[in-house]
Amino acid sequence: MSAAQDFDADVIVVGAGPVGLTISNTLGQYGVKVLLLEKGEELIDYPRAVGMDDECLRSIQGIGLAGTVQQHLTPYHWMRFVTASGRCFASIEPRTDDFGWSRRNAFNQPAVDRELMDGLKRFANVEVWMGAELEKFDQDATGVSLTVQHKGKVNALRCKYLVASDGGRSFIRTTLGIGFGGFTDTSKWLVVDIRNDPLGVPNIYMHSDPQRPYVSVALPDGVRRFEFMIFEDETEEQVTTPERMAELLAKVLPAHVDISRLDFIRKRVYTHNARIAERWKIGRIMLAGDAAHIMPVWQGQGYNTGMRDATNLAWKLAYVINGKGSDALLETYQSERPLHAKAMIDLSVTAGRIFSPRNAFLAGLRDVTTWVLNYIPPVKRYFMEMRFKPMPFYENGLVVHEKVRRKNSPVGRMFIQPKVRNRAGEVKLLDDALGQGFALLAWGADPNYWLNPKSRAILQALGAKIVTLKPVVQIDRSVDMSDATDVLGDEQMRLKEWFGQHPGSIVLLRPDRFVAGISYPIEVNELIAAVADKMGLALDAGGKAK
Repeated sequence: MSAAQDFDADVIVVGAGPVGLTISNTLGQYGVKVLLLEKGEELIDYPRAVGMDDECLRSIQGIGLAGTVQQHLTPYHWMRFVTASGRCFASIEPRTDDFGWSRRNAFNQPAVDRELMDGLKRFANVEVWMGAELEKFDQDATGVSLTVQHKGKVNALRCKYLVASDGGRSFIRTTLGIGFGGFTDTSKWLVVDIRNDPLGVPNIYMHSDPQRPYVSVALPDGVRRFEFMIFEDETEEQVTTPERMAELLAKVLPAHVDISRLDFIRKRVYTHNARIAERWKIGRIMLAGDAAHIMPVWQGQGYNTGMRDATNLAWKLAYVINGKGSDALLETYQSERPLHAKAMIDLSVTAGRIFSPRNAFLAGLRDVTTWVLNYIPPVKRYFMEMRFKPMPFYENGLVVHEKVRRKNSPVGRMFIQPKVRNRAGEVKLLDDALGQGFALLAWGADPNYWLNPKSRAILQALGAKIVTLKPVVQIDRSVDMSDATDVLGDEQMRLKEWFGQHPGSIVLLRPDRFVAGISYPIEVNELIAAVADKMGLALDAGGKAK
């Protein structure tokens, strides 16, 4: 029996939430053999997360499912913070689309999860076991062994890598004894989801009433979510009685509404946690999503942060399994993701403290301060355009910084995604035009002229696309262009603007569309070699990945 036949899957993913589903779809695209295990017999069918950002939607675009998922979104979904007197003291209304999508989108999570699950049907190399419970696991130098209960049978399984996307109470994380430091808020919140929206108004309203903060959220498909702070001396049983529900809903619905007419999906009390795992990679086991971090809901970033984990981790697993990288590449998951997740947790905690102070004096101080700040245009833009949101930035990991570091270097940051035009006249978002994998992008000139044989071999081993970007009016010009170079027209002239702001005219983009490095053409071979070295990519004498 060969080594390959010893494994039931290259990767076993535990947990079929959005993170596990996205990882499985990404690995499926790369031909990796995947087994997805889910403890439940069916996907969860009630709303949980309600906000999807542009980075997340770009990840879904990357697995080829943006078209089907879009029907379950409300783009340009604003968040408005309102005082007890009804004054809007902050409105988050970002209208930019730097990454190709609206920065704030309301969404129907059960419907999106079903689209992600259906997407797995495209891949013969991906198998899903519903109602499968992981009982124990153990890893060694070459793989991970698991015992899984499924359909009344105990299964002994083996894989090369194990991904724990099994939620905040992760069995895998707790079994490994990984610390999950942070805190649990003393207050609780009642979530009420209702079909056939009784209000119908769009957007999110965060009512900062110190007597009882509450939230009203419009969701797609006519669903309305209300959230009410529940105090320490109140129980779930008390606040969900018809009498108390009528009292709470009187804060958000017109007077004298008969709540018996409301079509409730669920009523549930939950707590806010802010926790992060001490380690996200332990040998051949990786944590992702809620298994690695949980955060308060105030900026809607728990779901999105998990999806960033999925996009960062999955392509790296695929490249290692397909022989295009070593464990050094997987270690960059540990060095890249936790710091940004911690920044998102801190932002969510801070937003919650601003939104829901229960001290009337502090609430009044906030109201006066925000009233004044709203008259300062730069401050107002800072909030409206979500400039406060920490953007992912990788100081360490699979990045090659310039020898002379600049304050606004694009290295380690996500590349923009404007529209481009190909020579056939088709207009697409950049990622759709580039396809899957690495890409070497150059402005104006042909990078092939500068590539040495080693760089060509590396790019070929990585399956990298080589592209020259030009103004649309020049895309039919083939002067000094190699046949190995694709040409894309800068439809919106945003790419010209981007390159004009940075010191370099060639970027090496990773599969997750982060900038691995930037250089001038004369330096490009040094950049490519450094990225290959950090990946642990080894080539044989014929230039093929070993």
